[in-house]
Amino acid sequence: MGDDAILFEVSDGLAHVTLNRTSRLNAVDPDAIRLWRSIAHEIAERNDIGAVLFDANGRAFCAGGDVLAMSQLAAGQPDADAVITGLADLIHDGHRVLRESTKPIVAAVQGPVAGGGLGFMLVADVIVASERATFASRYAHVGLTPDCGVSTLLPEAVGTRRALELTLTSRTLSATEALEWGLVTEVVAPETLDGRAREIAASWLDGATGAFGQTKRLMRSGLGRPFREALDDEARTIGAAFESPHARAAVAAFARASSARARAASDVAPAQE
Repeated sequence: MGDDAILFEVSDGLAHVTLNRTSRLNAVDPDAIRLWRSIAHEIAERNDIGAVLFDANGRAFCAGGDVLAMSQLAAGQPDADAVITGLADLIHDGHRVLRESTKPIVAAVQGPVAGGGLGFMLVADVIVASERATFASRYAHVGLTPDCGVSTLLPEAVGTRRALELTLTSRTLSATEALEWGLVTEVVAPETLDGRAREIAASWLDGATGAFGQTKRLMRSGLGRPFREALDDEARTIGAAFESPHARAAVAAFARASSARARAASDVAPAQE
C-alpha cells in the first residue's frame, strides 16, 4: 500500500483509483483534493483508459472533506471563506471532468460513506456496495451545507424528497435501504465486492468500449438540456458508432443470425401446416 492520499494506476485499459487516507476514514484534505483533480484530468485525457475502478482502502469508503484539516488551513486567515471555496472548486472540477468523460466508472463501496463522500461515490456510473456499507449525510452535525456535488447528485439518484430526508435528518441508510432508494446499483457480500466490481469493468473493456463510453456521455449530458439538442447528439453519435470496427462486426453477425433464424422458420413452416 502506498503513502499517497489517493492511489492511481493504469493496467490493460483499466484505471484504478483508490482512496488511501485510512487513518482519517478517507476524508480528503487539501493535498488529496489537489491529487483528485489531477487524476480526474489524466483519466479524461488518456486514450489508453477505457474504464475506471474506484474504491477505497480501510474500513470506510469516504467521510467527505477532512473538516479538521480544512479548519486548520483556514485558521487565522482573513479570507477563510475564500480558502474553503477554492478547495471545493478543485473537488468540483475533478467531479465535473469525470462525469463529462467517456470513461465509465464502477465504484466498489466497502464501508461507511458520509457527507461529501456521497458526492465522490455518486461520480461513479455503477455502484456496487458491500453489505457492510452505510450511508449518511452528517452535514448538519458540523453546521455545513452539501458540497462535492451532493446537492445535485443525491436528488438525481434518489429523488428530491429522499435527498432532503437524508440531508436534513440524522438518518443512516443500510446497504439494503440504499439499494431500495436507488442510491447504489447492487449489494454483494463483502468477500465478493472487489471481484464483482472488476467483473463489471472487464465487461466494458471486453465489449464495445467506445459505445459504452459514448452511452455514458449521452446519459449524463442529457440531463437538463433541451430534448432537441439531446436527439441531435444521439443521431450524430450513433452514426459515428456505426463506423467503428466493433459495430460493423456486431451488426454483420446480428444480420447473419437473423437470416439464419428466418431460413429455419421457413423450413419448419410447411411441416406445421
